Amino acid sequence: MAFDPQQPFLRAVGLENGLTEKVMRGPGYRRLFRNVLVSASTPPTAVQRVQGALALQHEDAWASHASAARLKGAPIPTIADEHVSVAHQKMRRHHRGLRCHVGDPSGVVVERGLRVSGDVPMFIELGGQLGLVDLVVVGDWLVRRRGIDPGKLVAACERSRHKDARKALAAARFVRADVDSPMETRLRMLLVLAGLPEPVVNAVVRDETGEVIRRYDLSYLVVRVAVEYNGRLHAELVAQYDDDLERRADMDEDGWRLVVVTGAGIFQDPLRTLRRVHRALLARRMPGVPLRLRDDWRPHFPGFSDAA
Repeated sequence: MAFDPQQPFLRAVGLENGLTEKVMRGPGYRRLFRNVLVSASTPPTAVQRVQGALALQHEDAWASHASAARLKGAPIPTIADEHVSVAHQKMRRHHRGLRCHVGDPSGVVVERGLRVSGDVPMFIELGGQLGLVDLVVVGDWLVRRRGIDPGKLVAACERSRHKDARKALAAARFVRADVDSPMETRLRMLLVLAGLPEPVVNAVVRDETGEVIRRYDLSYLVVRVAVEYNGRLHAELVAQYDDDLERRADMDEDGWRLVVVTGAGIFQDPLRTLRRVHRALLARRMPGVPLRLRDDWRPHFPGFSDAA
């Protein structure tokens, strides 16, 4: 294969192809890891970082854990280092900025030309890197974007002997279909961890002719309470704002109570959000609503109200 400096390469390979140490230390090249470089004219990407990480490992190594998630485009928080796996302990090679694990190669697939953990093995691996809510976010994304069946995900976690399978199983049991966004997952988990009944995801409301007239992110159909996440887009676009006003008027006519939640209501003041939903459900006499909220949500949604 011809040498291509726009692809990550080992320093030794660069020397073999006529590059000098001075040139490789210059502005024309960017160091990904010690002894792994790439042309500075190429934009940094998740794929490039994984290519560089694999260049330092055994040829049978594969991207795993957070690196597999980044490669697939899964919604995960920032996690330091790149992560790869090999089949045996003796194949591990340690480098700064790179974590090498021992894993099961039977779940490896090829994506974007690279060996990478399959979707379900990656989910289980992330059990050791993500908290419960972040892992459910990934699970909902896998169902929505990658076609994973929630029941099969649970079954795979139950069968797995991976050291983080138990954490993955706890998250898999909360994974649902048809979730539109990570923020909707977080909102649902906030409600459930506080002990409120689990809302229906993406419920459809039809008129007397069977035509779909509305969809609700999260809803309690029996008492006609809807809980929805609205990002800044809803507030900034005039057309969207007008549509929202008309939609709320229609909901009022049909006897629906809408609780709108923004990012601040999840990350900054989750307790206020919980109290709003709690009051709405109690007022509508929703079955199974506790008189007091549980505190299980607090470790996952500290916000500014944690001391309240």
